[in-house]
Amino acid sequence: MARSSSQSVPESAPVPRIADVTPAAALPLGEVELTGANLGPHKFGPPAVLVDGEPAQVLMSRPARLAFRVPENASTGLVEVRSPAGMSNTVPLRVARQLTDGLHPVTSPAVSRSGMIYATISGPRGKQTPVSVVRISPDGRGTPFVTGILNATGLAFNVEGDLFVTSRAEGNVYRIDAAGESTVYAEGMGVATGCVFDSQGNLFVGDRSGTIFKINPQRQIFVHATLEPSVAAYHMAVNAEGCLFVSAPSLSSNEAIWTVEPNGDTRAWFRGLGRPQGLALSREGDVYVAACLHGRRGLVRVTREGEASLALAGMNLVGVAFSPLGSAILATHDAVYDVDLGVEGLDLF
Repeated sequence: MARSSSQSVPESAPVPRIADVTPAAALPLGEVELTGANLGPHKFGPPAVLVDGEPAQVLMSRPARLAFRVPENASTGLVEVRSPAGMSNTVPLRVARQLTDGLHPVTSPAVSRSGMIYATISGPRGKQTPVSVVRISPDGRGTPFVTGILNATGLAFNVEGDLFVTSRAEGNVYRIDAAGESTVYAEGMGVATGCVFDSQGNLFVGDRSGTIFKINPQRQIFVHATLEPSVAAYHMAVNAEGCLFVSAPSLSSNEAIWTVEPNGDTRAWFRGLGRPQGLALSREGDVYVAACLHGRRGLVRVTREGEASLALAGMNLVGVAFSPLGSAILATHDAVYDVDLGVEGLDLF
């Protein structure tokens, strides 16, 4: 049956066209933006957006811009826009894959040389959880690994491949053996949050009340630097020269990534982020940090030249680590994901 004239589409109606997608990767439910032409609403409503064949929620539709939320069940695939005039060209979008949930990370996960992922079930301050650290295989199988650490927080591997865990409730650092048994490595670290090893075997621990401690291979403890207190945690990464990169979220919407030189000198390296949390370095020297940039939440890339852009869209990110298997491992407040960003992480050991 022929459509009535009120429902017909003129033959000259322009077909949607996608020029770009930003960012090119997202968590499920992340907010992504398309630019192009003829992306605005038509008289029947907004255009339809499909991600890997799954319908997406359109958040904003203008002739040259369209924003949508990635479907919860979407996988990496092609994005297309459909209107009564026809179907657009397609563009690729990388969608992160959930590996496991039921966790409570409060900073970045850690990844071993074999690609095994470690994340915490930290719990509310002062409350013991049945499992402190979970080990997750690259195919997403999670198993309990460490128990008995109160409010497990920061995770780091040393050059020998041993895992270290901080307790923000106790102020202790624990060394974990291959069987998951823990022994105290250092005490008196205040509200111990993020931690990282440099290539010389020094362990840096962030006390979120204002101190970064340095523990040398002989287990001597020094005050390495001081910063303003954080409302949440100190998150840290270190480069091959021994320079620390630190985020310390506060209540400001214009926060910094700080650098601490090997001699302890501290400066604001980049400013302009909202609630920056876990961070990791790429082989090229770029910093990837879970943060908000210009009102958009996700994984932010900051180049060595100080240029910032959103690398991945997603809510509730608390940390990132790069796997030697080639993927980026992302932690939200309750789950761990992986995604191929085409980025190789910095390997110090």
